[in-house]
Amino acid sequence: MNLSRRLLIGIPYLWLLVLFLIPFLIVLKISLSDYDISIPPYSPKFDLSAGWEGIKDYLGSLDFENYAFLADDPLYYTAYLSSLKIAAISTVLTLLVGFPIAYGMASAPEEWRPSLMMLVILPFWTSFLIRVYAWMGILSNEGLLNQFLIWTGLISDPLVILNTTTAVYIGIVYTYLPFMILPIYATLEKLDGSLLEAAEDLGCTRISAFWLVTLPLAKPGIIAGCFLVFIPALGEFVIPSLLGGSDTLMIGKVLWEEFFSNRDWTVASAVAIILLLILVVPIILFQRNEQKQREAAK
Repeated sequence: MNLSRRLLIGIPYLWLLVLFLIPFLIVLKISLSDYDISIPPYSPKFDLSAGWEGIKDYLGSLDFENYAFLADDPLYYTAYLSSLKIAAISTVLTLLVGFPIAYGMASAPEEWRPSLMMLVILPFWTSFLIRVYAWMGILSNEGLLNQFLIWTGLISDPLVILNTTTAVYIGIVYTYLPFMILPIYATLEKLDGSLLEAAEDLGCTRISAFWLVTLPLAKPGIIAGCFLVFIPALGEFVIPSLLGGSDTLMIGKVLWEEFFSNRDWTVASAVAIILLLILVVPIILFQRNEQKQREAAK
């Protein structure tokens, strides 16, 4: 293997080392430290200056009291379960909204497709925070949605949407919809139309041809889109903080409060480590799915 190829392969590993592994080890070290009223607000048990003897002493006195605290307090595992539920439901809703859009884009004339794709990614040209704030104005009691519904006569009193879990679902679906549409569209665009014609010639209706041909062939894009929505939605903080109420409990919000409100970095780091371990499962499944697709394409 020549030097240029080694450098090319080494760049992604260097990226992961600097931006993932080293920060992960730092957070792991803090999660195994003791809380302290100081700056920073923890007392590390591990000291590199002590050398190998310090490492052996550290491993011998290693405890997981911060993780035990998370297991004893129902707030944290309730937040994890609530986050999993909200992320899963949001992923399903995003799929139900995104698949018809992606299918319509793939079925549109070729000269329209670039413009339709631009419309899908157009929201990314605006700050994420500004877009969430815009939904606060839309969903509030005096917001545009309630004003429109009252004007049409569909309702007489404003609907309470803001500061509810429903608003969180709306915010997540809107925010992550392009991540669902684009991989599904990329899969459907490559679909050979002759397969549908052959299915119809063999007696399938359009609906049965969709279920038997289109949907199975779109499966890789659906799986990719679901992972791309579920993984970031699980640790979402901004949307539940701005659109959700006090009853909306998500682990990203709890993590922020532990770091900045309670200044309990040790517990917050333990929360972050467990969240990362939960996210590793769908990430591994996503990578295996990608590997199977590559092997099937050979």
